[in-house]
Amino acid sequence: MIDATWRPLNEALGRWRDAGRRPSFWLRDDDAVEPTPALDRIVALTARHGLPLGLAVIPAHAGEALARHVENKPHVTALVHGWSHENYAPPQAKKQELGLHRPAGIVLGELAQALHRIEHLFGARSAPLLVPPWNRIDAALIPQLTGLGYRGLSVFGKPKPAPIRIVNSTVDIIDWHGTRGCSDHGVLVGEIVEQLDAALADPGPPPIGLLTHHLVHDEAAWDFLNRLFELTVPACRWLSVRELLET
Repeated sequence: MIDATWRPLNEALGRWRDAGRRPSFWLRDDDAVEPTPALDRIVALTARHGLPLGLAVIPAHAGEALARHVENKPHVTALVHGWSHENYAPPQAKKQELGLHRPAGIVLGELAQALHRIEHLFGARSAPLLVPPWNRIDAALIPQLTGLGYRGLSVFGKPKPAPIRIVNSTVDIIDWHGTRGCSDHGVLVGEIVEQLDAALADPGPPPIGLLTHHLVHDEAAWDFLNRLFELTVPACRWLSVRELLET
C-alpha cells in the first residue's frame, strides 16, 4: 500500500518504467569519525536493502577503530571529508575549511595528507573522492586536486563544470535551518520527484545524490530512509562511488 505522501514518488518511478529506463541514485553519509550506534544503524540499513554507502570520514579524527569496524562491510566505501572539519572563515562568513583564509599551500598540504591517511586506514575500501566540509571549497583550489591524487569532488547542488569529476549530493534529508531533524517527508519526496522528472528529460543525467548525517538522525530520518529504499531499490540503480568515478 502506497500512502499519499509517497504516491508521487511511486508515480514518478512509473514514468521512468514506462520510458524503459531506470534512474540512478547514490548515497553519501557525512562526518564519520568512530564507531557509534548511529553509524551501525546506517551501515545495517543500507546492507539490508543491498545498496552501497559512501561514508565521508574526517581524516584527522578517525583512526584504526573505525577502519576495523567497517572492514567487513563490503558495501561501505570511505571518502575524504576534508582534513579536520575545522572552520577558518571569519565569524560573519559561512563556515569553510577549504577556503583561502589560510595560504593555499597549507590547505593543499592538508588535503594531500587527508587522502594519504584515508587510503592508509581503509586501503581498497576507500575512494579518492573529496567531500569538503560544509560542501564548500574555494574554486581556486579545485584545479590542484587531481595533482594530489583525487579523482572526484562532491559538494551539494547541481553540478558545475570543473577540471575534475563532480559527483554531487542533491537532496539533503536534514532540516538544518529549522528543526535540525528530518525534513518533512512530503517535502523530500517532492524534491526527489522534481529531480526525477528533470532527469527523465535528459538522455544522460547525473545520479540523484542523497545526503545523510547519521549522527543527527531522528526517528523520522530513519523512517524516511527505510521507506525510500523500499521503493527505489527494486526500480532504480544505486551506484557505488567507484562506479561513479569510473563512469
